[in-house]
Amino acid sequence: MHRRTEPPPLTQLVADEPRPQGAQERHASLYSDLLNTVRELGLLKRRHGYYWTRIGLVLAALGGVITGFILLGDSWFQLLMAGALALVLVQVAFLSHDSAHRQIFHSAAWNDWTARLLAGGLAGMSITWWRNKHSKHHNAPNQLGKDPDIDIGVVAFTPDHVARRTGLAKWLGDRQGWLFFPLLTLEGLSLHVASLQHLLRRSATKVERIEAAIVLSRLGLYVAALLILLPIGKASAFLGLQLAVFGVFLGASFAPNHKGMPLVPKTMKLDFLRRQVLMSRNIRGGVLTDFAMGGLNYQIEHHLFPSMPRPTLKQVQPIVREYCELHGVKYTEVGLFESYEIVVDYLNNVGLRARDPFQCPLATLYRN
Repeated sequence: MHRRTEPPPLTQLVADEPRPQGAQERHASLYSDLLNTVRELGLLKRRHGYYWTRIGLVLAALGGVITGFILLGDSWFQLLMAGALALVLVQVAFLSHDSAHRQIFHSAAWNDWTARLLAGGLAGMSITWWRNKHSKHHNAPNQLGKDPDIDIGVVAFTPDHVARRTGLAKWLGDRQGWLFFPLLTLEGLSLHVASLQHLLRRSATKVERIEAAIVLSRLGLYVAALLILLPIGKASAFLGLQLAVFGVFLGASFAPNHKGMPLVPKTMKLDFLRRQVLMSRNIRGGVLTDFAMGGLNYQIEHHLFPSMPRPTLKQVQPIVREYCELHGVKYTEVGLFESYEIVVDYLNNVGLRARDPFQCPLATLYRN
């Protein structure tokens, strides 16, 4: 397999290493200067027409799938409807993501409730749970002990997680890169379970209890419809395939963005521009890639401007790339399949590679 050329995880960085006086201050204004330029160009303006059109198309597609499901009746061709439903729900998830980031409307309340209704009412997931987790990720991408996306779980993303494993878990960990994408078939189920665990806890807020009612109603009606129109065998196959396809396509849009990029020690301080750019990876591609990944292929720009409307990310990309090159900040962009190769290679070797000596690029940066 092709060996990746990106910087390895920053596991040997000394977080309290002395820095020259004024180094942090010199970097602090980098982001504010870029932000001012982007704002002056009007690239943070809302794109209401784009989003109303996309929401309308997604709802029309969902209506088409439901119609097809009813008309097909008791048939194994329903599995085609299951796959189609999964793909539509991926687009719903992208829209709820944009709304949760307040990209769609000026009003925070409109954004929040749109995200809540899309995620809970159509996809059956808690946007409150997801946003709490996702906000922590945006605040500290790939930072140990702060980014929940690299917390210990079925897949080990850090050398420390690998070191804790023994026996079969260790054997599987050494091959987890190959298992990563098959495991994504369970991601849809995992999202539903995590959502319900969050919403049904005793300390849930009033809004979360309302959200719980929305999510439970959606899940209950969905399962009831399957059991009413299909025998239990076909209903189970439909549900299983829908969840698997949903998990793979949604996970495949998030996986390339940070996996295999540098890991940052918990105590290290970085200016905002470098924190977001150095830990993120863009994916090259055209209209099809933009559609399939919901704009997440412009991950660097999204992390720098989380509230920027999705269609504007492509417009701001050349500005960000040129700005990073001007200031010596590494800007990473690869092809889609190359990114998957990097993810698989990194996960298979996360423990082994971390033991190899290397020169930490961020430590070098702050010595200058």
